[in-house]
Amino acid sequence: MVTSILQRNNVNVLGSGSQTLIFAHGFGTDQTAWRNQVAAFRDSYRIILFDHVGAGKSDFAAYSPHRYSSLYSYAEDLLDLCAELKLKDSVLIGHSVSGMVSLLAALVEPQYFRKLVFISASPRYLNDVNYIGGFEQADLDALYAAMAANYYAWASGFAPLAMGNPDKPELAIEYANTLSAIRPDIAQAVVRVIFQSDHREELPRLKTPVDILQSNNDIAVPLEVGQYMVKKIANSTLTNISTTGHLPHISAPETVTRAIASCLAQI
Repeated sequence: MVTSILQRNNVNVLGSGSQTLIFAHGFGTDQTAWRNQVAAFRDSYRIILFDHVGAGKSDFAAYSPHRYSSLYSYAEDLLDLCAELKLKDSVLIGHSVSGMVSLLAALVEPQYFRKLVFISASPRYLNDVNYIGGFEQADLDALYAAMAANYYAWASGFAPLAMGNPDKPELAIEYANTLSAIRPDIAQAVVRVIFQSDHREELPRLKTPVDILQSNNDIAVPLEVGQYMVKKIANSTLTNISTTGHLPHISAPETVTRAIASCLAQI
């Protein structure tokens, strides 16, 4: 039996309005990470929520490390979803890895997307010549080893680093819980795909407008990354939002919601 796209990615359609917003989550979370933004926008917009395969309530039987060995496969899933729902001129708000997933999708089928909004996105996480990505390969190798040694201990330690906001420890606990809900083998494979990816060459090819929202003290995405992307993507803007950590839509939801609303107001 072939699982439908809507079942595979646990797609939910909410709200109403002439403009469609697609919310795409990052690693270690699922569509519930957007609950505050959904509450803010559902009265005025049609909202599409989904879980990447391997996350949340997606169909785990659809996951294979071979199929999902690059971000292109996640982009294909996103395009399948858009085709199934007959979307056009949507605004996609993508957190972390979903920024590049949406970029790859928009390069293939630009008619689906009116605008992309990146939150804590990065085209490459590794430092390179004349490029600050934030990590050396040795850093990532140590991270992979820690995940392999004891995934749940790693999740408990990584969550507060990624979330930031030590004055709100409950947020790190929430993130640790969603990290721990992922099958360890899937988490380890997906993290390698994300952290070893390099999509810098695709940035100049993008014609879809992009608003880049960047947080401060983000363990995964240094401020230089946003500055790099805005130089490489022709039709783009960069906004440093007054938030800290890699998951600002969770840790400072009102600030992020206002920033998204500002992006939507420019359409």
